Amino acid sequence: MPYDDELRTAGLDPDAVRVQIRAALAEDLPAHEGRGDVTSLATIGAEARGSGVLAAREAGVVAGLAVAALVFHEVMGDTVAVTDRVPDGTHVKPGDVVMRVSGPTRGLLTAERTALNYASHLSGVATATSHWVDALAGTRARVLDTRKTLPTYRALQKYAVRCGGGVNHRFSLSDRALVKDNHVVTAGGVVPAYEAVRAAYPDLRVEVEVTDLDELRQLLEAGCTEILLDNMDTATMAEAVRLTADRATLEASGGLTIERAREVAETGVDFISVGALTHSVQVFDLGFDLGEDSED
Repeated sequence: MPYDDELRTAGLDPDAVRVQIRAALAEDLPAHEGRGDVTSLATIGAEARGSGVLAAREAGVVAGLAVAALVFHEVMGDTVAVTDRVPDGTHVKPGDVVMRVSGPTRGLLTAERTALNYASHLSGVATATSHWVDALAGTRARVLDTRKTLPTYRALQKYAVRCGGGVNHRFSLSDRALVKDNHVVTAGGVVPAYEAVRAAYPDLRVEVEVTDLDELRQLLEAGCTEILLDNMDTATMAEAVRLTADRATLEASGGLTIERAREVAETGVDFISVGALTHSVQVFDLGFDLGEDSED
């Protein structure tokens, strides 16, 4: 099947991506209506073929182009040809062509919006991530994503974060443990919470959230090696790094902005987690235009 190997290499499940694409296309082509793309059917001849370009209208990092290409294939099958597609993770400037598509003109326009929705959104995630990567350059800190993702989009959004140079945090509630404030309250403290998870799941990574230096000290004494510093000011984070002395990795979290990125990174933390990479991303401006060689 087209793109299966590429999607697997990217860490994506081809079958899951197809299911998602088909659901997205069904929003535009509801089966219960059965009429199809009425505008294209009315204005474009059945035998018309055309070609178009997907091009950047701003500078940034592209992602999701294989998904966009697969949308065209889902609509048109083997009658479509995708060429000149740049690799995901490529830095582009305004006017750069990122993909060319040729096929039945009706199909091109039927698939256009869904393809652009995927590529524009995922390129927005990759571009936003790249800005954080640039802001942290020269420090030890790396930018992390979170689980604050659009429902059903998590694998794709986290892939786009990787395209932008970021690092993925956990993908689900079961692949690693993250002890947060409500767990701490219920368990009776950071150490009891940490030890309860470690006893229940000895093979899983466990990270614990702390809100002050006393909790940090307790966890370090208990042997915790992954600690999240929640909503700390810069001076407190710097002191946390000093106290930790490389006995644990430290993640800064809590409403951090790119304007503070450098300041926070220079405290010596290992990671900065940013929910906005996925929950508040601005879409990247991509356009699709038919060429003059389209024939009706």
